Amino acid sequence: MSTKKNDFIFIIAFVLLFLPFFISDELYHFYKEFNQLHSLISSFVKFAVLATLGEIIGLRIRTGHYLQKGFGILPRALVWGFLGITIKVAFVIFAIGTPAFLESMGLENVKQIMANPFTFHKIGIAFSISIAMNLIYAPVMMTLHKITDTHIINNLGTLKGFLSPIKFGEIMTNLDWKTQWNFTFKKTIPFFWIPAHTITFLLPTDFQVLFAAILGICLGVLLAFANLNKK
Repeated sequence: MSTKKNDFIFIIAFVLLFLPFFISDELYHFYKEFNQLHSLISSFVKFAVLATLGEIIGLRIRTGHYLQKGFGILPRALVWGFLGITIKVAFVIFAIGTPAFLESMGLENVKQIMANPFTFHKIGIAFSISIAMNLIYAPVMMTLHKITDTHIINNLGTLKGFLSPIKFGEIMTNLDWKTQWNFTFKKTIPFFWIPAHTITFLLPTDFQVLFAAILGICLGVLLAFANLNKK
């Protein structure tokens, strides 16, 4: 099958994935209700689907193909689902903890500001939440993702291999820390993730994790270009 035909099929499938939520009020309300009642399960599903799509797009950028032997789509989806749960937990912790810290430093009416419509003060608070989360939580999450990604590759993308014990010490010793620091930490965090998650924390709570999962698609693209630049 030609590359252009594969691209067309992928785009159509991507559109069909989201289209029902825009044309069906019932499905939209079901999403909101399920998201409120089962936020961790919802976060798992969103990241398992959308962030894995980002990795598939990244594979397409690097190799010209959407599928490749040893890529391990299912293991990657499981990892992203787990990371999605930790991201939801981080959102709650930093969305509550950072405003509490700002209030302890003398800033008044933080909760009221965040509950009000769009203001410059609200942007500043959302920016502060994003900075705190991306400087404290994001490097740990990104490193864990790199470790699991390496584990998947080392086990040829098989589910059985993925379920085997992860050799954390060995993998961490052999990680490409130069790229991890110079690109993943030093460039993507300040120039992409902090601004992007500032927008995230300006959104209604029901849509924050969904937006973050969509940003996972951007992560796949960014990492793909990082790998191209290394060659």
